[in-house]
Amino acid sequence: MLRFAANCLLLTSGEYLGLIESVRCESLELYKLTAHHLNKMLVSREISAVEICQSVFSRIKKVEEKVKSYITLIEERAFKEAKAVDKKIKNGEEISPLAGIPIAIKDVICTKGVLTTCGSKILSNFIPQYNATVIERLLRENIVMIGKTNMDEFAMGSSTENSSFFPTKNPWDLGRVPGGSSGGSAAAIAADEAIISLGSDTGGSIRQPAALCGVVGLKPTYGLVSRYGLVAFASSLDQIGPITKDVTDCALLLNYIVGYDPCDSTSLNYQPPNYLEALKDEIKGIKIGMLKELIGEGIEEGVKVNFKKSLSLLERLGAIIEETTLPHSDYALSAYYIIAPAEASSNLARYDGVRYGFRTSQKVEDMVEMYMKTRGEGFGDEVKRRIMLGTYALSAGYYEAYYGQAQKVRTLIVEDFKKAFEKYDVLVSPTSPTVAFKIGEKYDNPLAMYMSDICTIPVNLAGLPAISVPCGLSHGLPVGLQIIGPAFGEEIILRVAYAFEQAFGFKEKPTL
Repeated sequence: MLRFAANCLLLTSGEYLGLIESVRCESLELYKLTAHHLNKMLVSREISAVEICQSVFSRIKKVEEKVKSYITLIEERAFKEAKAVDKKIKNGEEISPLAGIPIAIKDVICTKGVLTTCGSKILSNFIPQYNATVIERLLRENIVMIGKTNMDEFAMGSSTENSSFFPTKNPWDLGRVPGGSSGGSAAAIAADEAIISLGSDTGGSIRQPAALCGVVGLKPTYGLVSRYGLVAFASSLDQIGPITKDVTDCALLLNYIVGYDPCDSTSLNYQPPNYLEALKDEIKGIKIGMLKELIGEGIEEGVKVNFKKSLSLLERLGAIIEETTLPHSDYALSAYYIIAPAEASSNLARYDGVRYGFRTSQKVEDMVEMYMKTRGEGFGDEVKRRIMLGTYALSAGYYEAYYGQAQKVRTLIVEDFKKAFEKYDVLVSPTSPTVAFKIGEKYDNPLAMYMSDICTIPVNLAGLPAISVPCGLSHGLPVGLQIIGPAFGEEIILRVAYAFEQAFGFKEKPTL
């Protein structure tokens, strides 16, 4: 203490005040709190937005080198935005529930003036000239953007090992993956390196990493959230959604990113409700269908045990649970890995080294060779693999045999869900068939890696909403419960998730 006091005498008044503020923020551990809790403290003037920002960046400086959640951090801009919120509060202006809240953005979502790489070498120097619609909507609420999170290249992967820059590590065990492709966003929340975050979900890329990192992740109904500014992987499947510390924050963030957008041709003209009003403890009489195909072969025993305990808890809360079936779900994985790569092969054709992004420095004879060398050097192995699969499936003579048949299977899966929702309010399954696996364990086995999404992919093919909430630990690692709703069923899945969360009381946190 004497040494601290002596050192303080050597500081200017401004530096001294900054040091005191830093010490206060660290002692408060504001980075551990939820957005809705911090909002109450801001409104009552117990804390400032700058203090929240300081707390989060202090946490990042402490643990980021271990976790590697972020590709890009924008600290200076974040503090500028936080100061603007404090000024509004000082002037007596009303602030949004998201004002001053630090958010991490998956690096597949365009942010004006901020590097947006999609985890790929081919976009390692790409700085967008515009914001995605979701970013524009959040900035209007004076949210504080703190950085862009790591991800599997172009959202292709289930472990965040396919990033061109570095793998992200699971905060629960640094030798294990955080899931993917939104692994950076999920790990940032689990490690308290952000208060809330955004991810994208094509075949489970929000829910699976949320499950493996012990946080909450929601994939909205397809078309509910604008895809404008989301760098496309598979356009008929991609959807932006929240990853948060609890269900309340999930509903809060969802409120501000949903809504019709004329810039997105797939955006639905739907008037969303206030999702916070759906958060009720009461679920008595709600009918829940347990999907038997998604709790059988391939599901780890520890995951099954926690899933069955979760069903027992939901029954004690008054829900009616019955076993049900999705007859064609066994074909979902095969259909997905034809449809998604086919769409990717079309979407990624724009990366040619001509207009933006990486271009080969090798000497070339013509433009075709330049294309080939640029893509050969710029894309990683998994992206190349999926481009080749997709191009083959769309090629003359094979289109109907592969892509056409896959779309027919997709229609059958949509019909299976429709039939199930005639009887049940929600459907449930494990989110991931396993807990977080070791880094490198599945990297050289693409088929084993693809199986990580067997529980989540059917939801994307049908365009339905689903949420993952923590439901226990297996060998010290988080397990996720997936709750699936009908189209526009965000209210009912949030209600069930909230009731479960409140009753279960998952309090465990990783130690870093």
